[in-house]
Amino acid sequence: MSPLVLALWMANIVLDSTGQLAFKAAAADPHAGEGMARWRRMATRPWLWLGVGCYLLEFLVWVAFLSLLPLSEGVLLGSINIVAIMLAGRWFFAEKLTRLRLLGIALVSLGVAIVGAGA
Repeated sequence: MSPLVLALWMANIVLDSTGQLAFKAAAADPHAGEGMARWRRMATRPWLWLGVGCYLLEFLVWVAFLSLLPLSEGVLLGSINIVAIMLAGRWFFAEKLTRLRLLGIALVSLGVAIVGAGA
């Protein structure tokens, strides 16, 4: 894997994970209320806009990444985002990692390692 592909892959992981965490932080506001009031409150939170910004940047990084790899490899390598987000959810939001989720993390990581070794 070339240094450029690796850098784009890492940027994609960071941007996607940050975006997901920001959206979770915006949505998890206990004072947001219900219905349209909730949506108005979330729209004023910087977390929501950080998430949107991360996703816009991630889109550009993802297109650049896919331009350098076959789609089948790129999508499989991109699936490591699932692992990063699950671990970050545990770290930042104290979400539970059950045995099945840990097994899933291990299997996804193994699959990404296999694909990455061949890229």
